[in-house]
Amino acid sequence: MLSYQEALDYLYSFVDYGALRTYKYSSDTFDLGRMVRFLEALGRPHERYPVLHLAGTKGKGSVAAMCANALRAAGYRTGFYTSPHLQDFCERMRVNNEFISQAAVAEIVSAMRPLVETLPGLTTFELTTALAFQYFARENVDVAVIEVGLGGRLDATNIMTPLVSVITSLSYDHMNLLGDTLAEIAGEKAGIIKPGVPVVTAPQKPEALEVLEQIAAERQAPLIQVGRDWLFQPVAHSLENQIFDVWSAQEEGQLNVLRAQGHPVNWHPTRLEIPLLGRHQVENGAVAYAALMALREKGLPISGDAIQEGFRSLYWPGRFEILSRRPFLVADGAHNRDSAQKLATALQDYFPGRRIILIFGASSDKDVPGMLAELFAPRNIARVIMTQAIHPRAQDAEELADLARQTQTESPFGKAVRVEVVPAVAQALERALQWSTPEDVIVACGSLFVVAEVRSAHARLRLAGYEASPSEIENL
Repeated sequence: MLSYQEALDYLYSFVDYGALRTYKYSSDTFDLGRMVRFLEALGRPHERYPVLHLAGTKGKGSVAAMCANALRAAGYRTGFYTSPHLQDFCERMRVNNEFISQAAVAEIVSAMRPLVETLPGLTTFELTTALAFQYFARENVDVAVIEVGLGGRLDATNIMTPLVSVITSLSYDHMNLLGDTLAEIAGEKAGIIKPGVPVVTAPQKPEALEVLEQIAAERQAPLIQVGRDWLFQPVAHSLENQIFDVWSAQEEGQLNVLRAQGHPVNWHPTRLEIPLLGRHQVENGAVAYAALMALREKGLPISGDAIQEGFRSLYWPGRFEILSRRPFLVADGAHNRDSAQKLATALQDYFPGRRIILIFGASSDKDVPGMLAELFAPRNIARVIMTQAIHPRAQDAEELADLARQTQTESPFGKAVRVEVVPAVAQALERALQWSTPEDVIVACGSLFVVAEVRSAHARLRLAGYEASPSEIENL
């Protein structure tokens, strides 16, 4: 049998499109028939449990994590498949929030290996997806929450018929693969919509929503829209959590009729608490709630108490995650223009007027000028440190610095924003800590790979008892 490291080496020995800069996104490259044949040979493990299937540009990981944690709180043995991982491959597949063990990875990959040799063309992601399906079947899960890897229509996960499909917020990302317009991107994401299967969608821009409505109608899939069928409203936020209300439009309509008829109405919407910060996470929470209600309609009982507990106790790192205070260190996986705008908004909501030191690194296929334009817009960034994660698609830090100098405006702190290059992420964090005061905010973003390295570096610094000595603050 393979060891864990040998199993990982074997998986990554196949074509890994997640590590390539360019490739053709077509049915020739992503042959779902190949995945179907592979799963047939494995005994159709993906058909042994009901599934919640999620696609989207932003928020699908957070929505999936909320749903999985609520299902676990409801007493279901819950599988959860997500990608990419932050620190370790085993994060990608978990049962009841416990990561797959290294031994299980090695055992299942070893068992799959003879079949793999009979099916040429399989990719790293297809093998990883099959591994997750096999693991969930072996663990006898009651339900699985499956997140799309890329797109939807041609994704390796799109070979199942779920109980409910979910499409989270759509925006511009992977345009070289999915299309240059929101309508084209929506068409790819809507590929997960199955005939007759309810689909929950986040609030979308009109051109994206039109495509979702058209495809759902063609496939006779009931379309449940957050913002139309389910309504929500933020109530309060702090550095620890957010509280929001959610209710159905149908319920609101019935109450309005009663009020119009003069009947006294003693009604309160469902109030939920999440540890995820930022206005966009309230929307994600409403989408997760709507998805759980759709699952309930499909015969999967989920109590309100379970949803409240599942949302409240969620741990989902790398999303506006506050790693430390004095100075604040925020790690956020924002990696397209829309998510950068949401991050900038969250920084203004939580840290108004504070000076920001930005650690930024991005993949080479991203809209870096657009992301930087959003991050620089509030004009409270005092210094930018460009860095480069250890990943094949990471853009050169010097190139990022040139783009930053072209994009930036003057800092409100008296001079132009200083842009520095510190290629190693760990060293970039140390420099940021040296340059910061206890009242500053250090923000690491641009890529989940950068976030992962910042989290690891921060953990090592804490273990070493590191304390920043702000000797260069006067030079800001």
